[in-house]
Amino acid sequence: MIDAQEFLGRAVAAETVGAAETVVHESDADDVDACREAALRLLDAAPRASGALRERLIAKGYADGIVDEVIERLTRVHLLDDRAYAESAVRYCTGRCMGRRGTVMELTRKGVDRALAEAVATEAEQRGDFEDAAWELGRQYARKTRGLDVAVRRRRFWSAGGRKGHSPETLRRVAEELLN
Repeated sequence: MIDAQEFLGRAVAAETVGAAETVVHESDADDVDACREAALRLLDAAPRASGALRERLIAKGYADGIVDEVIERLTRVHLLDDRAYAESAVRYCTGRCMGRRGTVMELTRKGVDRALAEAVATEAEQRGDFEDAAWELGRQYARKTRGLDVAVRRRRFWSAGGRKGHSPETLRRVAEELLN
């Protein structure tokens, strides 16, 4: 398991590595070994969901069947684990004070299957992770907006909470407690 800081660091590294990647020669498009090497390089740069890895490999020019075979093999040997990736991403998102809706959107954007994203988010919601994230966001906005009119404080908090994907009920509770 990786922590949120390492997750972010690898994601930034992947962006810089990804910019320098080249497209596969036609002779390598059906080469399982070349595809596996490319997949391992991508995974070495940053953890990825199988959907995101699949998109990257196909964009590089590898054949669909070869990519599917490589992803299946990497999953079988536990080098690719969508659930572990999703759980790590949820921890990262809650660390950024994101809510359930925002987290699910982020996971699907990063190539996690929607059903898995919903399941992992539900587990995090049951543990109270998103509630804690909303309270932390509320504390941040209470500090930032100290001395401003109550209506302005609430509006700024509600805007931030909505952008981060928190539920209105949670935002209402936090605002009542912290921004009066």
